Amino acid sequence: MSKPSFIAKTVFVLSLFLLVTSCAKSPTGRNQFKFYGAAQMDEMGRQAFDSIKKESKTLPNSRESKYVNCVARHITPQVPKHVFSGEWEVVVFDDEQINAFALPGGKIGVYTGLLNVATTQDQLAAVIGHEVGHVIAEHGNERMSSGTLINLGMQVTSQILDTQQVGSSKEIMSAIGVGLQVGVQLPFSRTHETEADLIGLDLMAKAGFNPQASVTLWQNMEKASGGNAPLEFLSTHPAPTTRIEQLKANMKPALQHYNSTRNRPQCTL
Repeated sequence: MSKPSFIAKTVFVLSLFLLVTSCAKSPTGRNQFKFYGAAQMDEMGRQAFDSIKKESKTLPNSRESKYVNCVARHITPQVPKHVFSGEWEVVVFDDEQINAFALPGGKIGVYTGLLNVATTQDQLAAVIGHEVGHVIAEHGNERMSSGTLINLGMQVTSQILDTQQVGSSKEIMSAIGVGLQVGVQLPFSRTHETEADLIGLDLMAKAGFNPQASVTLWQNMEKASGGNAPLEFLSTHPAPTTRIEQLKANMKPALQHYNSTRNRPQCTL
């Protein structure tokens, strides 16, 4: 068997194994494969959050913290109770990076740099909704599980190559790794980002934030990137233009949720 043919078949087998072993459904109906229990993920989320707080400067009781907590307080009640039923901890980090995150176990972190790009409460709600969407869809569990499975598959393949004394086994394993990253892991991550966008759109609309602000947010993100975003094919995130198109395509049901709620948050910085 030629080297390219062997690589292609190995990548296909590992990719197929990821697909056929799916045993759960995401909120959008996508098949998922998850090794870890919810309690495990919650504990890992709490430990990770505590570690981040120890290593980073926080802004408790600041106007930024009060503002971010105000937005989050409207988003988190929309989270299904089976995902997290306790009180969410929301922390603002004094850091210029344009970023935010949410972790299993009811943890939300927002960096001050994000507030320069998400310039309104509705835009901030789009970000927080997106990050909480990752938690709702258990993307962290899914990524850890797929990574475990891929590592196992790579180890098995390496052992087979060594046992069969296949020539250039190191080169073959390297090519398989690249194939998995481009062919499986990157699209997998882009799928997660798109799914979180749509879940977040629903969350923010039900919370009374204008979902149309999500489009403006990503227009701002594109400007902030200065055109330096990597090619979508080689990126873990969809291109801003792709995200905007997908958000617009799903805007009608979000607007229906928004128009049907009487809640209109008044969070100011």
